[in-house]
Amino acid sequence: MSIQIFNSLTRQKEPFVPLEEGKVKMYVCGPTVYNFIHIGNARPVIVYDTVRRYFQYKGYDVKYVSNFTDVDDKIIKAANELGEDVFELTERFINAYFEDITALGCQKADVHPRVTNHMEDIIEFIKVLVEKDYAYESQGDVYYRTRKFNGYGKLSHQSIDDLKVGARIEAGEKKEDPLDFALWKAAKPGEIHWSSPWGEGRPGWHIECSVMAREHLGDTIDIHAGGQDLTFPHHENEIAQSEAFTGKTFAKYWMHNGYINIDNEKMSKSLGNFVLVNDIRKQLNPQILRFFMLSVHYRHPINFAQDLVESAKAGLERLRTAYSNIEYRLTKTTGLSDDGNEWVQKIAEVKKQFEDAMDDDFNTANGISALFELARIANTYLNESNTEERVLKAFIETFDQLGGVLGIQFKTEIELLDEEIEAMIEERNNARKNRDFAKSDEIRDKLLEMNIVLEDTRQGTRWKRGL
Repeated sequence: MSIQIFNSLTRQKEPFVPLEEGKVKMYVCGPTVYNFIHIGNARPVIVYDTVRRYFQYKGYDVKYVSNFTDVDDKIIKAANELGEDVFELTERFINAYFEDITALGCQKADVHPRVTNHMEDIIEFIKVLVEKDYAYESQGDVYYRTRKFNGYGKLSHQSIDDLKVGARIEAGEKKEDPLDFALWKAAKPGEIHWSSPWGEGRPGWHIECSVMAREHLGDTIDIHAGGQDLTFPHHENEIAQSEAFTGKTFAKYWMHNGYINIDNEKMSKSLGNFVLVNDIRKQLNPQILRFFMLSVHYRHPINFAQDLVESAKAGLERLRTAYSNIEYRLTKTTGLSDDGNEWVQKIAEVKKQFEDAMDDDFNTANGISALFELARIANTYLNESNTEERVLKAFIETFDQLGGVLGIQFKTEIELLDEEIEAMIEERNNARKNRDFAKSDEIRDKLLEMNIVLEDTRQGTRWKRGL
């Protein structure tokens, strides 16, 4: 089965056929860097990092580009409020972004272009649109003639007449038509600016991605992705700009992830439920946050609530426990079994189940279900009196492969217990031998408070640090 992608442009699943065999050119809209990223920003980073990983798992050579918007109204406002240079501010939050996404298990893009490094390219791009009469200058601003582009609204599935309703010209704008949007903005006094044929100014938001995608991936790309909120007007405007410039299809496939709610309410600063990744990392293992994000299909909305996060934590713990048990048994295995091939076949079937889920529009929720099935089979196998090294290694390898696609690590670093905790475990073991189960339970509870999880096995008491 080939990979099927739900294309927002056609609103249906389509088989993925790359522009160039064996290669994927993928552009994902990145953050505007004036603050730490919130969990709404984190979802597309996690989702499309996983998409990229799966393409690589399937043998594709992926070129993944994700931009930084490092000049815009919000950045200028934040820099003024903090009394900070724009470039210092953006550099600080770009570094913070990398810290956050690395903690979330996300790989950096192959290219992270910045708007301020592409100013000449942006100006040249706008000049061509003006020459083609798709854009016009008005008192230092440059606007795109939306009505001139045939098919405007095809991504968001809106007609130009429907869009006209409610469109208006803001104070200070000099548009021919309320639907027109800015490609270049004349600089206000004291603002950061660049020289252009239309005077001092800076680019509009939408033009940036059109230019950077073309510069790094070419006229037509395989996949353009981002949050659902970017469908209109950002991505719609990108299509209009890019296809007017090149006369070619901008992107074959458009992917959009769903929104995040906080306790069933829309996340917003006004509601006081704005959750920054930088803050949540201090309270929650980032792997749990990633696992939680992938437990729901990327196109569906997801509700960030304590009970659901706790459920994700418990689920990840189950998988890690199964993995840890297999690793432990590997150190004890000496026997051979007659049914090793049967177990290896069961592992292969789970792997196929995972791949079928991911081939179906990157259904990570069903992919995680396959991992739980792998853990169930592993636990059943571990109850066998004789376990075989090659079977145990097949379990480990499959966990590592499938977990690698999801960016989830099952292997945890074991830290040596200090003498005090070792003494408590020994005391508990003695209590159990003496059938003093109240004392045994009391010691276990104390260890749990110290984040030490005990597991009683036939080979003795084992421990690990909880998540």
